[in-house]
Amino acid sequence: MTDREDDGRDQAPPGFELPTAGRKPPPADVPDIDEDTLPGDPVVEETSPTSPVASMPDTPEPANADSDLENSPVRERKPVLKRPAPAGTLIWVLLALLGFTLVVQLRSNDADSGLSTMRQEDLVQILSDLEARDSRLNTDIETLERTRQQLTSGVEGRQAALEEANKRSQELGLLAGTIPGRGPGLDIALDRVKASDVLNTVQELRGSGGEVMQISGSDGTSVRIVASTYFVDAAGGGIIADGDRLSGPFRLLVIGSAETMRTALQIPGGVVASVKSDGGSVTMDSQAMVEVTAVRKATALQYARPVS
Repeated sequence: MTDREDDGRDQAPPGFELPTAGRKPPPADVPDIDEDTLPGDPVVEETSPTSPVASMPDTPEPANADSDLENSPVRERKPVLKRPAPAGTLIWVLLALLGFTLVVQLRSNDADSGLSTMRQEDLVQILSDLEARDSRLNTDIETLERTRQQLTSGVEGRQAALEEANKRSQELGLLAGTIPGRGPGLDIALDRVKASDVLNTVQELRGSGGEVMQISGSDGTSVRIVASTYFVDAAGGGIIADGDRLSGPFRLLVIGSAETMRTALQIPGGVVASVKSDGGSVTMDSQAMVEVTAVRKATALQYARPVS
């Protein structure tokens, strides 16, 4: 062999050692122990990045369930919320508007069910009363027009003015209760009633055209009913009207359209029905001539003055 061959045979690849006779190669995994290291101290091993021992941890890591599920071929998909389409939104808006319209219509029908539940006879009577009231108002308008024409015409105007003033004075006296009155109307008997029942009757009569009224007790005491009249229950029975005590049964005289006032008192849920439900009674009698004789003293005004 030549020297080159000897040199090539003696050279070995890095990291490779030839076995020698008579001794064993040192173990590769035994770390060098520092002389300063005491017997009880922990030993730190130096490992290379390419060592298979360094890449594997001493303690196995717990398996991650979430990562396993995500990496598995079959996994549960989470529900995805889809945005509604514009056409679907428009349909829901239209349905909401339709529902609102139906509710409003039903409430309107309920509000109008008062007349729809009445009997045909009651409806005919109410229509007749309205026509009579309309005719009376038209007559009043014609009378006022004639009066205006008379007041604007010379000498006849002065005479007509005096007559109109006198007529107006009589009307105001009847309304104020300072003069008696007469005319067609109703004679009403009220028994086993309270002050509130009498007040409701008077208000209903005023609303249906009653012009002049008076109430009398069983002892003959009469009270003229005007705008300021009040009624309260008296202790021990009876009522007090404008300070006078009246005992039942009571008699109520009213001047006006008898048929209109009778219908107003007899409407369903009205005065007659309310009094009967409380154990009382109401009797009405139409009269061609009713005389109201009770009067009141004229009240002297202390502060009010007419505007000239």
